Amino acid sequence: MINSGRKNIAPCSGILIAALLFTASLTLNAQKERSGREEPPPLTERIFFGGSFALQIGSFTDIEIAPVAGLWVLPRVAVAAGPSYRFYKFMGTKTDILGIRTYSQLVLLRDIDKYIPLGVHSSIFFHLEDELLSLETDFWKIPSTEPRPRRFYVNTPLAGAGISQQIGRRSSINFMVLWALHDSGYPLYSNPEIRVSFIF
Repeated sequence: MINSGRKNIAPCSGILIAALLFTASLTLNAQKERSGREEPPPLTERIFFGGSFALQIGSFTDIEIAPVAGLWVLPRVAVAAGPSYRFYKFMGTKTDILGIRTYSQLVLLRDIDKYIPLGVHSSIFFHLEDELLSLETDFWKIPSTEPRPRRFYVNTPLAGAGISQQIGRRSSINFMVLWALHDSGYPLYSNPEIRVSFIF
């Protein structure tokens, strides 16, 4: 069990939403300045699915699955959201962590091979995410003299960058390095957080 005397931190989704809108507006303005652009693909071709899966088994067990559904709102800007489930076991005690995450990705450099001819058709992107987790009070040992709810919530924004490798016409594998933008007081992220996700 983890002992922490910190209180739950208020949600920071306002900062995330402002950053997402700023990113989208920059990209939209840049596209308006270009002429002769082709018509955007139909909605069905801009919708994507995917997610990530993590597995660590032993004296410390950590299993996570996090599917997402998303949309390319602009050729270089994607937004997505989805639930997450995490089974966490440590020192003979275990807990379930439930959550939901939303994120936006901005493609900074598309197809590296055009600039550095290495035969690798990868892209570099910026990733901004907001994750809300539901934690069990008894497991995390929240100190209180009053009756406590069975679960409480922790909201954490994350930011970082990654590389996307195309593995099909609409599918790719993404390698990301993310940092939690504030310390919640609970060991939920390795900071930096290394993730591998799939999109199709």
